[in-house]
Amino acid sequence: MLNFSLATKNELAHLPKKKKCCARAELAALLRMDGEIHISGGDMFLQVVTDNAAVARRIFCLLKDVFRFSSGIMVVRRRRLRKNNVYFIRVDGRERVKEIMETLGFIDSAGQIIGGVNPHLLSQDCCRRAYLRGAFLGGGSVSSPEGTYHLEITAGSEEHAAQLVEVMKGYGLTPGINRRRNKVVVYLKGSDGISTLLSLMGAHTALLNFENVRIYKDMRNHINRLVNCETANLNKTVDAAVRQVENIRFLDRHLGIDNLPPGLKEVARLRLAYPDASLKELGNLLNPPLSKSGVNHRLRRLDLLAEKMRAEGEGKKDG
Repeated sequence: MLNFSLATKNELAHLPKKKKCCARAELAALLRMDGEIHISGGDMFLQVVTDNAAVARRIFCLLKDVFRFSSGIMVVRRRRLRKNNVYFIRVDGRERVKEIMETLGFIDSAGQIIGGVNPHLLSQDCCRRAYLRGAFLGGGSVSSPEGTYHLEITAGSEEHAAQLVEVMKGYGLTPGINRRRNKVVVYLKGSDGISTLLSLMGAHTALLNFENVRIYKDMRNHINRLVNCETANLNKTVDAAVRQVENIRFLDRHLGIDNLPPGLKEVARLRLAYPDASLKELGNLLNPPLSKSGVNHRLRRLDLLAEKMRAEGEGKKDG
């Protein structure tokens, strides 16, 4: 079974490409995350590297849809560590690379590098969603909802991270930025924020799976809390009943139950007869019936009387 992060990326990579403006925004994010410009022997080429076959195909198709020219793709098998495939998508030619860089807002008309994301690419809501989708496909991951709720995107630079944060904040999200050695990571914690971002990016199947697991977890945690609370209350009730029986037996030995005031005598005999009964049940057995608070008050008086007699007994011994 695919892990949740990989399944989410595979779903996003197979979404239909509806509008050219969104295709440009998504491709811009993908190339900013994973693309590199190389100059070799006076020539120039653009190369994008990914280890996800669906993402590689997405980049290949987006380049073709946006620029109407084909790119090359090469597959290399890793021999160390994870023995998986690595996909290299390459566009050759100085003019083609320049066209890509200008169209996607990486350079201006004079060929100067533009540090941030071109605002024109993010002018529409659909394009901002597409850019977030491309950023996640290029450098994102999301933990399985069975565990902790955590989604992150490795932004590559402080400036790009800040721009991703601003785009997310525009949708009411509260992302944070974390720095790990030479990497800058934008992250989301909490199920609500992750659900919102999955929806914004168009990962609706992943969102349904996420919500199903979240509902199950929330219900399980709620039941556990109720059981723990009931167990704690039951333990308190049992402890109180044991203490009350011990105190009544102490009073019977040293004072005699029949010498207690009528109200206390009646409750004391009922508690000895029904040690497991609740306060409400004891109250219903009295004639006339008594409320829980009334029964508790009488039992508390018995406790205080037993404690007083014990203290007096200890005092006589000391004397």
